[in-house]
Amino acid sequence: MGIFASRWIQAPLYGGLIIAELLYAWKFLTELWHMVHEIGDLTETVFMLGVLTLVDITMVANLLTMVVIGGYATFVSKISLESHPDRPDWLSHIDPGTIKVKLAASLIGISSIHLLKAFVN
Repeated sequence: MGIFASRWIQAPLYGGLIIAELLYAWKFLTELWHMVHEIGDLTETVFMLGVLTLVDITMVANLLTMVVIGGYATFVSKISLESHPDRPDWLSHIDPGTIKVKLAASLIGISSIHLLKAFVN
């Protein structure tokens, strides 16, 4: 019983990831505000780098959402969303293998954005 109950140790970790996602949303809004405020002074390259930063932040936030929802549903406790109207389709077939594939694809996308930003700089 104790070993099975130890899965609840992960719940605060997922809570911390939710807080990190909120901080990332703040970072996104801050970056967007700077872009809006300085739009007249931005060169096309600097503007493109700003947009890539926004895309990067969004992809990391998506990654965090997948990890939190997928990990919690897989390892901690069932999430009953069968009748919820906003339930994403990917929640119906979640398992550790699917999460790993989605994580890998997201990490490749995020790394590609960082590589493109480094190339442009």
